[in-house]
Amino acid sequence: MKVFMLTDLEGVAMVSRFDQTGRDGDSPAKHLAMKLLTGEVNAAVDGILDVDPSAEIIVLDLHGVGGIDVMEFHPAAKLIARGPIRPPYFLDSTFDALFVVGQHAKAGTPNANLCHTYSSRTIEYVKLNGIEVGEFGAWAFMAGEMDVPAVFISGDDKAVDEARELVPGIFGVAVKQSLGLELAMHLSPQRARQLIRETAAEACRHIESIQPLRLAPPYQLEIRWLVGQPLPRVLPAGARELDARTVLYTGEHIWDLPV
Repeated sequence: MKVFMLTDLEGVAMVSRFDQTGRDGDSPAKHLAMKLLTGEVNAAVDGILDVDPSAEIIVLDLHGVGGIDVMEFHPAAKLIARGPIRPPYFLDSTFDALFVVGQHAKAGTPNANLCHTYSSRTIEYVKLNGIEVGEFGAWAFMAGEMDVPAVFISGDDKAVDEARELVPGIFGVAVKQSLGLELAMHLSPQRARQLIRETAAEACRHIESIQPLRLAPPYQLEIRWLVGQPLPRVLPAGARELDARTVLYTGEHIWDLPV
């Protein structure tokens, strides 16, 4: 079995404020959040290995300023650390499944803890072929184009609900209940990790029950910036401004877009 695991930081148990995410700079709170995320990632890795001890597991740290504590990272997995990387992030059709750990809901989700899409300070919404998506949706559609199903997600309850709307059979773990943008009711780290491990194993046992999430080409990504935020100064080939706050990107593949 070969699994690609994407990670973020905002959807981890006991993380509920932006000052824990490193958005405003380095801090002890951010380092604790990294340990919490790494514990949940390791639990997901353990769940995969419970089903296939020889599984190849590639983890990509996609949190903007980095979210994995490398000194505590699972010895049986491999890590693509945060750095200059472009879609499709070394994900390809050789993988059997996509896992997403530590995920938050898309921008504008009512009362969703730490919700945003790519940037909490600049982006109002993102639409892929006319469907409003968060980061999970963009990644799941990208994986689906490669015939890789998104089979597992952990995060807050709103993020898990969002994933289930797109992938009804996905195996999900809500490690906290969103109460507001910077407020949540959390499972203990120990309980969150236990559920993640158990559910990750179940996802591995039922990969074939989940179909890859697909869109019909051509692919278009519409990004709308928040009021007062400037559009990119230089747009790539195939992109155009729809209005003073919105850009439409086009591509032959989803990974040609800024997803």
